[in-house]
Amino acid sequence: PPVADRYRALMEKRRAETLTETEHVELIRLTDESERLQAERIESLAELAHLRRTSLAALAEDLGFRPRPNA
Repeated sequence: PPVADRYRALMEKRRAETLTETEHVELIRLTDESERLQAERIESLAELAHLRRTSLAALAEDLGFRPRPNA
């Protein structure tokens, strides 16, 4: 949660066009890390779907995943 809070704060500053160069670098780092973790989650879910012999979409539905609106 602290990282997510920081990410949201930096995004807000970006929208307000008040982001410093240092904050911009931090935002890029946080975005890259978030994307890396999301890719790992998808890979893990795909592997689980394969083990269960089901589709990724069916697995997501079975697990109760709901699409999130973009921030």
